[in-house]
Amino acid sequence: MLRKQLELPPESAKAFVRDRRLFFKAKDQNKRDEIAARQRSALSEFQGPRDKKLRVTDVIKMFQEMKDQS
Repeated sequence: MLRKQLELPPESAKAFVRDRRLFFKAKDQNKRDEIAARQRSALSEFQGPRDKKLRVTDVIKMFQEMKDQS
């Protein structure tokens, strides 16, 4: 079964990229977790009711994967 890909509004996508940059600049692990939690909360608004709930570790993994691609 094919799923429709998640499309974020431009302002949400920009906030995600901004937070990704802040995540890697943060020296404190608590600050990194705070940034990832903020994005988890923002992204969960765009999930469907049947989608698996995002965890902070999922967002951190997304940040890492995007860093490796850039």
